[in-house]
Order: sequence, then structure tokens, then C-alpha cells
Amino acid sequence: MPTIPTITLNDGFAFPEIGFGTYKLTGDAGVDAVVAATEAGYRLLDTAVNYKNERVVGEAVRRSPVDRSELIVTTKIPGRDHGFDSALTSIDGSRERLGIDVIDLHLIHWPNPSVDKYVDTWRALIEARARGWVRSIGVSNFTPAMLDRLNDETGVVPAINQVELHPYFPQAQLREYHRAHRIRTESWSPLATRAELLGEQPIVDAAKAHDVTPTQVVLRWHVQLGSTPIPKSATPSRQRENADIFGFSLTGDEVDAISGLERGRMWGGDPDSHEEM
Repeated sequence: MPTIPTITLNDGFAFPEIGFGTYKLTGDAGVDAVVAATEAGYRLLDTAVNYKNERVVGEAVRRSPVDRSELIVTTKIPGRDHGFDSALTSIDGSRERLGIDVIDLHLIHWPNPSVDKYVDTWRALIEARARGWVRSIGVSNFTPAMLDRLNDETGVVPAINQVELHPYFPQAQLREYHRAHRIRTESWSPLATRAELLGEQPIVDAAKAHDVTPTQVVLRWHVQLGSTPIPKSATPSRQRENADIFGFSLTGDEVDAISGLERGRMWGGDPDSHEEM
């Protein structure tokens, strides 16, 4: 079982360099997949209210042979729960569904700027942390301007910004902003459209050079950019393969070549216009 290294967040907590995504993992099969992921070495588990599987993740945490104190459970506030009071109610609901008293990392799922309640929602996360309901707080799909606003109006910088990031959309400017403000980048959909991406020549060449799989090359690329990818797989062998990316390093030229595949967002989820309730 690979040991996954950690980095230190701006709030002092240790955070793994790769995590496990749970989108669409539901029912008993979902529980089994999440338990298998913890057995494969993952300690960061990512869910959300809108994934409708918080109970599945919570049950997996209880069944896992890994001690609860070693696991970092992440969930997210949906757009329909924006606003101070609504967000606090949402956070408490997530605690109940997960069956855990303290959520390790809680994020705002999307900013929904037309609603313009993300600052009040952020204030609710700050309050939830003060109450001991959550440990670390962050956001997802926020732009630098939105992050500036959170800091300007509350004085609290998110520990995490989880965003679309993959070789087709490497987000260089946003990652530089994160680095300057000590915000950890986390990558959703880290493999983009898997079949197409994994056949790209720079990825294939790097996989041959290091005797690893194309998937491992892409996930290692994320780590070397300073981002935590959260790949999803229900297959234990693939889970182990995805986590086994710390025994080799890509060269600078290989990283640059993979970043050169940039073509833009894959699903049109621009935070300045996308709305998700």
C-alpha cells in the first residue's frame, strides 16, 4: 500500500497530495468502493450534498479499518443553501448524514454570483469552524476576484479551492494566485475525458520513459504542479494504481509538454456564469 505524502494547509492542518473522489458512488457498491479506497492508502475522501452520497461515505468511514482520526472527509454546501442561516443548517445536515460530529473540510460548492450570497455563506463556514462543527474551510470553483472579496470582507482566506484542472485546462494563472495566497489547489476531473487524454503523445511518451501508466503520469503531473487531484474509481486495482505516483518524478520538459495540451474547460463551467443549486 503506497504512503501518500501530505502538505500543510494555511490553517496548519496536514492535507494529502492525492485524494479520492466519490461522485456517482452510491449504494452498497459505493460503500465498498470507498472502504477499498481507504485500504488502498487514501485518506482524503471527497463528497458533496449534491452527490447524494454523504450517507454512503459516512458508512464507509465507519466500516473502514482505517481509524477515523486518519481520514479527512470533505463535503460541500450546494447553491440552494447559500446565505448565513441556510448554510449553517446545510452544514449541520451534512454532519447528520455523514454521521460525524466534525467535518474535516467543508467547501462552498459553487459561488453562484448572480445570487450574490457566497460571502454570507463563507461567514457561515467561519462560524461553523468556531463552533467546532468543521475543521478546515474552503471553496470550490472560485476565481481570484471572488477569493479577494472573501478575504477583503471577512479577513479569512480559504484553505482550499477545488477547481476544474487537468492537462487540457491547467489553470496556470489561478494556480499562481493560489501559491501567492497560500491556498491549496485541488483538482476535480483530474483526468478530463480519460480515453482521449490518456492517448495524447506527451503523456504516452512520459509513461514509457518512466515505466508507468498514462493515468499515473497525469496524476503525477498534478502533484508536481502543486495540486491535489481527486480521481474516482470503484475498482480496487485501479485505486491502488492511481495512488502509486510517488516513486517517480516527471522532468520539467515533460511537465511543460503535458501542460502544452491546454485547450480550455471541458464542460463550460465558468464560475462567473455557471449556476448550480
